[in-house]
Amino acid sequence: MSIRITRRQALAGGAALAGSLAMPGLSRAATRPLITHGVQSGDVAHDGAMIWARADRESKMMVEWSTTDTFANATRVQSLSVGDTSDFTGKMLLEGLPSDQDIFYRVAMADLSDTNSVSEAVTGHFRTAPGSLRDVSFVWSGDTAGQGWGIDEERGGMTTYATMLGHRPDFMIHSGDTVYADGPLSAEVELKDGTMWKNVMVEEKTKVAETLNEFRAAHKYNMLDKNVRAFNAEVPILYQWDDHEVTNNWYPNETFASDDRYTEKSAAKLFARSAQAFFEMYPIRVNAAEPKRVYRKVSYGPMLDVFFLDMRTYRDDNDGNRQPTPKDFLGAEQIAWLKGALSTSKATWKVIAADMPIGMMVRDGKEAFENMANGDGPVLGREFDIAEVLSFIKHAKVKNTVWLTADVHYTAAHHYSPERAEFQDFEPFWEFVSGPLHAGTFGPSEYDNTFGPKVEFAKAPPEGEFNLPPSDGYQFFGKVDISAADRTMTVSLLDAADTLLWSTTIAPDLA
Repeated sequence: MSIRITRRQALAGGAALAGSLAMPGLSRAATRPLITHGVQSGDVAHDGAMIWARADRESKMMVEWSTTDTFANATRVQSLSVGDTSDFTGKMLLEGLPSDQDIFYRVAMADLSDTNSVSEAVTGHFRTAPGSLRDVSFVWSGDTAGQGWGIDEERGGMTTYATMLGHRPDFMIHSGDTVYADGPLSAEVELKDGTMWKNVMVEEKTKVAETLNEFRAAHKYNMLDKNVRAFNAEVPILYQWDDHEVTNNWYPNETFASDDRYTEKSAAKLFARSAQAFFEMYPIRVNAAEPKRVYRKVSYGPMLDVFFLDMRTYRDDNDGNRQPTPKDFLGAEQIAWLKGALSTSKATWKVIAADMPIGMMVRDGKEAFENMANGDGPVLGREFDIAEVLSFIKHAKVKNTVWLTADVHYTAAHHYSPERAEFQDFEPFWEFVSGPLHAGTFGPSEYDNTFGPKVEFAKAPPEGEFNLPPSDGYQFFGKVDISAADRTMTVSLLDAADTLLWSTTIAPDLA
């Protein structure tokens, strides 16, 4: 049986999340506005954070915050008008917040046609970054609603989000493939045990996304899930993108002349629409110099800086990647930014959040490659960008770097060392992979010895099995705990059932 929800039913689901604390002057009219997809916070700092909400009409977004959940002595901030040019979404930067403090916020929407008609308030929470030493904990993963596996409410929906919420992390890193804009859903999928996977359906998810509204709908679809909305309301999310926000394995100069799914054949046009939707739908700070820039640094206290990379926007074409000279992957400007940001960081740990792994070979067809890895041997093609970064980290004496990523739809721990590598001008480091959050599970990958990876742990489907549904349990996330007592970093790999699969504790170099 198909589960198809109407727009009005989706809006009602959002209203059910409303907080019990009413803002002054709430209208009781049945036609008052609705907050449609919950609330979110993101890009949290020691003195502020971005928050997000969406209305069902042109509205005035009203926000207040407090350091208590009773909203005693709440601070009201300047309101924001939201309209159809942003699909009725609003993002606001809360500033001047106390550091290392639980912040409770609530949002209401007033109808711009009748400002006495006000929605119920929806509440959210985050904790600002510390200004001094305290334990820090966060989670990361990627890959949401891919390979045809959408929201099956009879199976609990996207349950990995509920498992992560149980850890009460300070924040989450979403490592990309936040949506599968190229992944249409069917109402039902028969599983190998004879049962049916039943997707919640919306019209826009029955085809690949091409229009701006279809890209918007891909993001809004995930927020129909109760687990996602509950997580978003309680945990700040730091977002980056990969390929499926546009389409599988895309690159800027690509065209889709032979892909009958697309009437729009230009990847550049699809990306422009996708990027607009991405920045509308998530609480990511906007860079004035490049408004759709995803690479950035987020600082979370004296022990942690997170450096977000964009391995998609600035790349050259996917090909065999065996050129003896550098081939664009990160791009010169992003590399220069990363070098400068790493060299000036005073945080104990420098986490590099990459949307693709370094030493795993991710193919695009039989002859081309998606990431930088291209097979055993010396540095070639896109690998020059990674070699340049790793060599800089060594010679600039940047200490305590750890790489986190997703993308490959299974979980693994990799240790890289020049002793095992073809390229040797770098210091040893760890890379940890986790995902999917709610998508098909694949793996394992082939490896490239250029930078000397060693697989210390991996969990993937049994040999010969692929695109396993979330109900099979191969859904993964990682958790990082940094101790204020000795500044050690403990990295744990877990699954949707909250089973601890593997863990290691890394001592920092404090010299």
